[in-house]
Parts: sequence; C-alpha cells; structure tokens
Amino acid sequence: MFPLKAAALQISPIFLNRQATTQKIIEGIERAAASDCSLVALGESILPAYPLWLCRTDGARFEADDQKELHSAYLEQAVVVEEGHLDSVLEVAGKLRVAVVLGIAERASDRGNHTIYCSRVFITSDGRIGSIHRKLVPTYEERLAWGNGDGAGLVTHRVGPFTVGALNCWENWMPLARAALYAAGEDLHIMLWPGSQELTRDLTRFVAREARSYVISACGLIREQDLPADLPHRERMCQQGETFYDGGSCIAGPDGQWIVEPVMNREELVVADLDPQEVFRERQNFDPAGHYSRPDVLRLVVDRRRQTTAEYIDERVQ
Repeated sequence: MFPLKAAALQISPIFLNRQATTQKIIEGIERAAASDCSLVALGESILPAYPLWLCRTDGARFEADDQKELHSAYLEQAVVVEEGHLDSVLEVAGKLRVAVVLGIAERASDRGNHTIYCSRVFITSDGRIGSIHRKLVPTYEERLAWGNGDGAGLVTHRVGPFTVGALNCWENWMPLARAALYAAGEDLHIMLWPGSQELTRDLTRFVAREARSYVISACGLIREQDLPADLPHRERMCQQGETFYDGGSCIAGPDGQWIVEPVMNREELVVADLDPQEVFRERQNFDPAGHYSRPDVLRLVVDRRRQTTAEYIDERVQ
C-alpha cells in the first residue's frame, strides 16, 4: 500500500473578510498540490475567522449594541454554502485533485439563515462537498456566537489508502464523538483548532495512541497585525504586537510519537508522508473498534440525522 502525503495548512485569516480569506486558502491549496499533497487541512472556523472578540469585549452583556454590531458583521461574512461561497475552493480542489478539510463559520440556510455553526467541511478530490459537520457543543464563550450542531457530519471519507474523519477543537476531547469515527473505520484523524500548542501538544499524541491512527492537528494564527484597521471595536480586542492564537499544527503517528512537533508563530505548510502499514503494525495489539471492542457489553448509538425545527407536510395540487 502506498503512503499518503498530507498537510496541515497553518495560516492566518484575513479577519472577517470571506472573499480575501478564500483567496488565501486557495493559494494554500495550490502550495499543497505543488508539494504533491493529496490531503490538506485548515484550522477551526478559519473562514472567515474565529470569534475572538467574545472574550475581549465582555461578550456576554445582554442587549449590548457593540455585541450586536460585531455579530452582524460575523453573519455578513459567514459562509452560506448554498449561495456558492465555497465554489472557488471546490473548483481548485477538483482541478488539483486535493481533498480539503476546512473549518468554516457556517450561516445555515436550513436553520433560518441567521445562526452560525462552527462547521467542518470535507471537500473531495473531485471538487464536491462530501459532508459538513457542525460542532456538537461550542465551548464556553463560543456559545454566544455559535449554535449547537448535530451528528449529521459524524462520518468518514476515503482518501487514498486512509479513512479520514475530523472534529472541531474541543470535540476532540469527547470520547464518544471519537468512538463514533473509530467505528466508522477511521485511521487518519483530523483535529481543527483556532491555534495553540496548549490545545494540541498533549491531545494529538494521546488520540493517536488511543486510536492507533495518524492524527493531524490543523491550526490557525491570529495576530494583532491580522486585524483590519476598520474592524469595529478593534482597540478593545488587542494590544500592539499581540498574538491571540499562535499556531501549534502538528502530526503524530499511530504509535503516539511525533512526526512533526507543533509549529509555532508562523504560517507554514506542515507536510508528512503517512504509511498505512504503520496503522496495521500498531493495531496488532489494540484496535478500539475491532478486536479490542466488546459490542455485546458496550455499544454506541449515533443519531446522524440533520436536525431541523420543522417538518412540512404539504398537499400537492395536481
């Protein structure tokens, strides 16, 4: 079986600018393709940005005009898939034959069009959307910006010799979310993060060892220099030269050892060759969904239906 060349693309967004960030993502995919990568992953909600203002501007104040203004800007720049906001990314992925795992802030047209979800989009190498997973539980202050997701995206996809699954940020701490992907055959796990080695350094290796899978942590960067001068309330969000999210993209092997340690404080394409035989070797003594499982004692039920607030039953007129 042949190795897979895969990468984490660690970049900063053009903050709250969907069009400009999309172009930067496309340029990164082109770099990955030029490096012979068949798979590239980008950080949590990289398009158009992670809502860092919540913890910097007292985001929990009720009926606050500044929070409404910031949320309005976020809604305006969020990704509406049905409106074609990802079409240019799909086109380049298909043209270059690269699968893409992309973190977006999704404005969901199937949920009223005014709620944002922290979503993971899997784009196939022929330029289609394979699945969209909405983060099950936004973490702490994120709940002020993002809605609760569902299990519809707890699926895996085949890329070369690997079966790939992905989760957003602290979902990777959820044992049952991980178990759902293990049971779906996952042997390459992608973690999407806003960016911090405090998040990636321990968990990346732990999950690799638990799953006997390769794990890629894909992170973003957000620095004071990345915030546009006309961003509302910018002066309350940052100090000159400050770094909010400092990267931390890394890759671990199925034995839990580093292939690439966390990359910090710079934009970089983090590349590794992944050998499926290493998964075979490590699963000789432990396979969490196979010979080291006991479905007669312990089983997981996963509801993978897309949740909706209404079901319409219409009488059709002939």
